[in-house]
Amino acid sequence: MGSIPVVCLVFVCGLLVPVLGDKHSLYYIYTALSKDVTLPGIYEFTALGLLDDRAIDYYNSKEQVKIPKEDWMKEKMQPDYWDKGTQSRKSKEQWFKVNVEILMQRMGHNQTDLHILQWRHGCEIDEADGKHKFLKGIDEYSYDGKEFLSFDDENMRWIASVPEAQQTKSKWDEVTILNQYTKGYLEKECVDWLSKFMQYGKEAVRKPSKPEVHAFAKKSTTNSGRLTLTCLATGFYPKDVTLDVRKFRTSVPEHLLTSSGIRPNDDGTYQLRKSVDIQVDETAEYDCYVNHSTLAEPIITKWDKMCFDCQSSGSGAVGPVIGGVVGLLLIIGLIIFVLIKKGIIANPCSGNATPGVQAPPNGVASDGGSKDSVVTLIEEQTALTAEAYTQIIGTPEQRK
Repeated sequence: MGSIPVVCLVFVCGLLVPVLGDKHSLYYIYTALSKDVTLPGIYEFTALGLLDDRAIDYYNSKEQVKIPKEDWMKEKMQPDYWDKGTQSRKSKEQWFKVNVEILMQRMGHNQTDLHILQWRHGCEIDEADGKHKFLKGIDEYSYDGKEFLSFDDENMRWIASVPEAQQTKSKWDEVTILNQYTKGYLEKECVDWLSKFMQYGKEAVRKPSKPEVHAFAKKSTTNSGRLTLTCLATGFYPKDVTLDVRKFRTSVPEHLLTSSGIRPNDDGTYQLRKSVDIQVDETAEYDCYVNHSTLAEPIITKWDKMCFDCQSSGSGAVGPVIGGVVGLLLIIGLIIFVLIKKGIIANPCSGNATPGVQAPPNGVASDGGSKDSVVTLIEEQTALTAEAYTQIIGTPEQRK
């Protein structure tokens, strides 16, 4: 099976925040392209399930099979769950294919440029004393990275984010039973699946894993006369870790550092990175000091005083050393930026036609089954805000 394509995670960068306290989330993300771009890892249609920002299932238009991304999902869910999920994904793929074409026609866009339709839906809960309290449900769409249409769960109606979505809003609001179903799904069915998946995940015992530690530098995105030195610890479990950026073996004060916070990798491990801006001609000795419960003694990784992108205009050297979801997000930003510059992807639409999208794919019928440095870097390199990528996830698709 293919790996998770970078495009399917475009809108997630605004969502990747560490799960704090007892809050948990279940979302599904769907991304459809108007045409094949023949780039590795990028497909015309993808669907990704996320439990607390960690991938639990995946589908793309090439393999056309819904597969588990966590061992416990494979062990706990019966074969018919995956069979029904595959059929559901295929159905949604066709829905998206039709509606991408409809929106392109309504927007006055031609078939030459690449356009993207996305959908996300899901829910968030608070867990206390073994009980789960519904916090919010999200069901929203975007077109070419711009907010298009979203569901107001409290008032049970659709909200048009742009004038072009008004006709679709009116059309969908006329179907009262659809809005009732959507509200019930977000507040009840999604929460049921989220609770079930949480329990399954807790039952899966994970072995402790030692961190890998990397020290690297690249040109600063804000000051041409400086470098950004980064210490990255990744692949560790459990999640508690100590990471210090040191100068001459003395820890750099935290207020001078930019931290990603501890984030999940897609294999169940975690990562943390901290960065500091230094002079281009810095002569001081810098190293990364990492301590973890799996280590007999701390890991100390020295910076080799090399700069990955100082000899070229590219900045892709960071990608290979950053694992997991955050690494994919960084790659996404770079790829989308290149596609826009080459004219393969159109910039956020400026058309004034009114799209008339067909009934949403989660209709009455059963489905079958704080801004950190990473986000800031993506925004700077793509000139697109994180908010513009917050448009489409999904929830328990295995509705029975």
